[in-house]
Amino acid sequence: MSTLTVVVGNPQSASRTSQIAEGLASRIATLTGAEVLPTIELADHAGEMFDWGSETVGRLNEQLASSDYAVIASPTYKASYTGLLKAFLDRYPTNGLAGLTAVPVFTIGGDAHALAVEFTLRPLLVELGASVPTRGLSFATPRFDDRETILDEWIAAQGEYLRS
Repeated sequence: MSTLTVVVGNPQSASRTSQIAEGLASRIATLTGAEVLPTIELADHAGEMFDWGSETVGRLNEQLASSDYAVIASPTYKASYTGLLKAFLDRYPTNGLAGLTAVPVFTIGGDAHALAVEFTLRPLLVELGASVPTRGLSFATPRFDDRETILDEWIAAQGEYLRS
């Protein structure tokens, strides 16, 4: 069975970013038959992120690298992803995520950042060897109450690119 990991780079656990990412992961799992593994909330491990000997962070890195699918999510900070997410992904070498199909997700405050996910997170995931066959999801947080509809629409438009 294939597996799916959610990685959330929000500096606060159980955030709206987490809820969006987990909602999307649930839909991707339904579409692909993948088992959703426990969410990696980077905020819960921030104190260990720069400890290269951390066994906990090492296990989280292995969980992501051995997954078939991933939703990699971050709030938009300065038109990019958080430093917390960058620190986690910096632990992988070039092609360290080869074989992973990733979906980049940003929560954004407004349309001014709608393309940030495509210009910042997508290239990083590709550099790490992940396949990114869909458009990234830029989720405007003012529409949070409409998230079920928005996530359903994203799957309807992009889901075909995730089928094996």
